[in-house]
Amino acid sequence: MRHPVQDVTPELSAGAHESGALKQALSMECVVYQERSGQSRTVECGLDDEACRQVLKRLRGLGDGEFGWVRMVDPAEDELVQLAEELGLHPLAVEDAVQAHQRPKRERFGDVLAVALKTLWYVEEEQAVETGELMLFVGPRYVLTVSHGAVDPAVEAARRLEADPSMLRFGPLSVVHAVLDVVVDAYSEAADTVRAALNRLEDRVFSSSRVDHTEDIYSLKREVREFRDAVQPLVPVLPGLLSGSGDEDRPPKVLPYFRDVADHLHRTDTEVRTLDELLNSVLDAQQARVGTWQNDDMRRISAWAAIFAVPTMVAGVYGMNFEHMPELRWSYGYPLAVGLMAVASGLLHRTFRRNGWL
Repeated sequence: MRHPVQDVTPELSAGAHESGALKQALSMECVVYQERSGQSRTVECGLDDEACRQVLKRLRGLGDGEFGWVRMVDPAEDELVQLAEELGLHPLAVEDAVQAHQRPKRERFGDVLAVALKTLWYVEEEQAVETGELMLFVGPRYVLTVSHGAVDPAVEAARRLEADPSMLRFGPLSVVHAVLDVVVDAYSEAADTVRAALNRLEDRVFSSSRVDHTEDIYSLKREVREFRDAVQPLVPVLPGLLSGSGDEDRPPKVLPYFRDVADHLHRTDTEVRTLDELLNSVLDAQQARVGTWQNDDMRRISAWAAIFAVPTMVAGVYGMNFEHMPELRWSYGYPLAVGLMAVASGLLHRTFRRNGWL
């Protein structure tokens, strides 16, 4: 897994990448949404402590039907602690958000829901699956997303909410759905790209060229395993988001949207499992082809050894230094011996070619 150097530009919602929106964000930004009207207002903040105070001030002043979305990119622990204390985040949750080495999971700390996700995209030029991480903290009237890695799904999620403001009627859950939808769509796109790479690899393995592609197969298999590590742990997380827990309610109208995301995730999980199984089959086929090539080489070597063994035997017999040997003084003895070697070698060569050894 490699994390390319990210670009940081002034606007969070200015542009998106096809696989999930390349990071184009400040270290922190806060947007306040109106659930009914779908209107949004960005809280201006910089990169210093004043940014946290401005965000917290705005979150404290939320009116009826308003909720805030705070987006952070690769924050340091001291940058997150002020928000954590005010928003009631558990210290363990803050530690998870800063360290960014968590498996996809869902945890509840009081009235705050914490969800860890793996972001994922496929770099075709390097034939590598790259991963990042996103933490979501969902409170009654706010969402905090903390992104690590070169791809920030919050960028594309914000764009989708702006394109369909009717989703904002679900409050903070609309942000959760938008982020999950972007992440799972990126999984699906990456799976399609990996499938195409696997198809090209299959064509090379079963081509007429005698090239050993074992290293390429193992390399792609490692990437698929990293893909599985991101997708599979998320599968059991989504049912908990659908059902809620304790006194937590889910508006009935939002459930179909989450079920749609869960369905896409299951299909991608099945696709990744299939890719892994196909890679095993391709690896077995490659090893079988290598074994066939080795058998062909051994048959050729054995055939030529048998062909050269006949003249070697005849020459060895007549090379013995015995005084009394047949045809030693016969004028046609030498041509007969050479002819015998040629005829025997020719018959063996014809026989081996007919049997496919040469």
